[in-house]
Amino acid sequence: MKFKSSIVMPLVTLNIIFFILQIILSKHGFTESLMLVPGDILVRPWIIITSMFLHGGATHLFFNMYVLLLFGNLIEQRIGSKRFLILYFVSGIVAAFTYSFFKPEFPALGASGAIMGIIGVTIMLLPHLKVLFLFFIPMSMRTAGIIMALIDLFGLFPGVAGTAHLGGMACGLIFGYYFKKQRKTFHKKFSRKVHLEQKDIDEYLRSGRI
Repeated sequence: MKFKSSIVMPLVTLNIIFFILQIILSKHGFTESLMLVPGDILVRPWIIITSMFLHGGATHLFFNMYVLLLFGNLIEQRIGSKRFLILYFVSGIVAAFTYSFFKPEFPALGASGAIMGIIGVTIMLLPHLKVLFLFFIPMSMRTAGIIMALIDLFGLFPGVAGTAHLGGMACGLIFGYYFKKQRKTFHKKFSRKVHLEQKDIDEYLRSGRI
């Protein structure tokens, strides 16, 4: 059996490496040169990507990586590594542009937009998944998603880029809707087969489809 490596751990590792560089090169303007500055997107477009790997502190990094590990592996197993990587970066990019449109005067950084995209897909594919919101309140993934969206919409947590979160989540919901459609197509396509076996389904899942 061919073992497929996960893309989640390399993403976590890359975020940690960037954070270490932020600490080491703090006096050399490392963070400032790579963070998202809305007014500089046209002249320095790479900051849309680099800002996704920067964090404002250890707590910021910890919570983002915790969520990435918690839901990232779950979703990657269902949609495949290639699709997961596309989801991650497209959600992060959409979040950056959404934030830049609504908050053009303030710089931003963090992987939250990309991670909210993962959460959006989780809501669509696994709406009844039981989670512990804020680590101790049990509820379904769908309910948790609604609460998170309302928190960001009304700006209940100062200093948090709520518009980026909403942009990333919206992107994830769209991806999730597409993946659900693909799953229905898959089941419809193979429902006519008389000799469909579990190994056929497993191989289909491993190939990067739902």
